[in-house]
Amino acid sequence: MARVDVVMPQMGESIAEGTLSKWLKKLGDEVKRDEPLFEISTDKVDAEIPSPTAGVLAEIKVQEGQTVPVQTLVAVIETEKGATVAAAAAPKVAPPAPAAAPASPQPAPAVAPTVPDRPRPPSTAPAGKGGDGGIETAEERLRRRSTPLVRKIAAEHSVDISAIPGTGFAGRVTKQDILGYIDRGVPAIARAPGPHPLTPTVVTHPAVEPWPGDRVEPFSKIRKITADHMITSRRTSAHVTSFFEVDYTRVAELRRKHKASYAERGVNLTYLAFIAKACGENLRRHPVVNAAVSGDTIIYRGDVNIGIAVALEWGLIVPVVKHADELSLIGIARAINDLGERARTKKLLPDEIQRGTFTITNPGVFGSYAGAPIINQPQVAILGVGTIEKRPKVVTLPDGTDTIAIRTLGMVSMSYDHRIVDGADADRFLADVKRMLEDFPEGAI
Repeated sequence: MARVDVVMPQMGESIAEGTLSKWLKKLGDEVKRDEPLFEISTDKVDAEIPSPTAGVLAEIKVQEGQTVPVQTLVAVIETEKGATVAAAAAPKVAPPAPAAAPASPQPAPAVAPTVPDRPRPPSTAPAGKGGDGGIETAEERLRRRSTPLVRKIAAEHSVDISAIPGTGFAGRVTKQDILGYIDRGVPAIARAPGPHPLTPTVVTHPAVEPWPGDRVEPFSKIRKITADHMITSRRTSAHVTSFFEVDYTRVAELRRKHKASYAERGVNLTYLAFIAKACGENLRRHPVVNAAVSGDTIIYRGDVNIGIAVALEWGLIVPVVKHADELSLIGIARAINDLGERARTKKLLPDEIQRGTFTITNPGVFGSYAGAPIINQPQVAILGVGTIEKRPKVVTLPDGTDTIAIRTLGMVSMSYDHRIVDGADADRFLADVKRMLEDFPEGAI
C-alpha cells in the first residue's frame, strides 16, 4: 500500500502561505481522485483543493484554521497501489536559481550532506527580527526582498528597490522587475535620509471589551484581509466621491429586446454588463482613472482590467475581467457571469483576482440608493452602482415643453484618489459613461 503526501499548494507566484480553512473529508474517509479534499484561504483567493489520488485519508497533519507555508505536508493518503507514489495537490515550485555573486568575496557556504526530497518551505521566522535576534534593519529588509544582483543594478542606476512592485516569490524584486522598471524610463527616486519603510504597515485594530451575553468570533482569513485592506486604502489615498444620476431607460429597452437571445447562448444580460462595457470603452480615453501611484510617479496602465466585486456569504472578493475594453457586450456579460459563479463556488484561480486596474461594486442589488466605496489599492478609482428602478423625472419633449415621465433611473458614484485624479478628470469620465449608457448604440449589442 503506497502513501501519497498532500502538501499546501502555492496558489500563485507571490503566495507564500495558506490557511487550511476547512477539511471536506474526515480521517479514515475514502476519497476519489480530484474529489475536493480541503479548503484553503490565501491573500489572493479561497479555493477547494482536490485529492491528488484515490485512497483513504490516513493522516491529517494540519488542523482547520492553521496557517502554514506552501509545500508544507498537510495530509497523507494511503492507496491500494503497490508502487510508491509521490504526489501533491499542486505542482511544486522549483527553488529560485542562485543569484550572481556580489563583487566582494563571500565565505563559502557549508555544503549540506544530503539534498531534501522536496523544496523547503519559506522561513516562518518573524519578519521584524534580524539575524542576531534584534530588530531588523532597513538593509536586512532590503536583502530579504532582493538578490545581490538586483541590489547591484539598483545601486548602479540609483533606483529605490522599495518602489518596484516585485513579481518574484513572496514579493521579491527579480532581475526582470528592475530591468523593466529602468527600461520604462521611470526616474530614479532619491533616498531620503533615515530609515525607509520597505514592508507594508501592520494594521492594528483596537480592542473592545465584550459584554455578558455577547458572541465573540475571530476574523476569518478573508475578513481579516478585507479589514486590513480597507484601513490601508483610507490611509493611503485621498478619497473623494462624485455622484451622477443615469437614465437607464435606453438600456432597459435593449435588455428587454435582447435578453432572450442572450439566454439562448447561455448568458444573462444584466445592467452591470452594460455599465462595465461603458467603463471599458471610456477608461482608455481617460487614462488617469486607469492608473496607479508609485512613490512620486504615476503608472498609466497599458491594460484595461475591470474588477467586479462579488459579495459572498463569507466575505467579499473581486475577480477581474481582463482586457475589458477589447470585449464585446456579450463577451463582458459572459465573463461577469462566469467569474461570479466560480467566485461563489470557490473555483477561481489566483490570476483571476489580480492585475485589476479599475473596480465596479454593485450594492444596488441590495437596494442601496448610492454609496461612497473605498478604493481597491493600488488602483485610483472605484465605481459604485446604486439601485436601478422606475422613478418620475422631468423630461423635455421635442417641442421644448417639459413633462413628467416614468423613467428607469439609478445613481452611480465614483470614489477616486485626489492625489492624481482631479475632480474635473473624474467628472469628465463619469459624464462620458453616463452619455454612453443613456444613448447606448444598438450596434454594440
